[in-house]
Amino acid sequence: MRLSAFFFEIIPISGFFISSQYFSLIIAALISLILSLLVIVTFYIMEKRVSKFQIFSITMSALLTAGAYSLDNENFIKIQPTIFNGFFCFVLLTGLLYKKSMMKQFFGSQFFLTDITWYKLSFRWGLFFLFLTIVNEIAWRQLETEDWIFVKVFILMPLVGIFMLAQLPLTLRGRTNK
Repeated sequence: MRLSAFFFEIIPISGFFISSQYFSLIIAALISLILSLLVIVTFYIMEKRVSKFQIFSITMSALLTAGAYSLDNENFIKIQPTIFNGFFCFVLLTGLLYKKSMMKQFFGSQFFLTDITWYKLSFRWGLFFLFLTIVNEIAWRQLETEDWIFVKVFILMPLVGIFMLAQLPLTLRGRTNK
């Protein structure tokens, strides 16, 4: 991942956090959704591609944000990470049961890795998504909205970054010449 891609990826979560300080959680989610769409369009213009992962993420986010907005219920925003992470946990780990690396399905056009590397990444990310699912469920049910936002932005997002960096050695060792 190039450094510019990293900065583009933090724009929506930064917009979410900043706008949540001034507006409702639902408005903050709408702002984050708009910023996510702008990031995807920018990536498409720059690289002429959009990953399946990005398409799924933005679609799910749009549906849950629309539900929150139309029903005026911020819980749709709070459960979004649970649904997202739980779904990916299920997909990644179930894929392994069927001898299929789903990480390759999502990111195979961006990274060229050996099959064993894809399997290891699918397993590791599947377990990590399970962890994120459990933490979000506990956080949104036990914490006030402001505290949940803090956990989401300043604890879970950095953990994702740290986990991603921790996978870098495996990813670099597993590259192919394709």
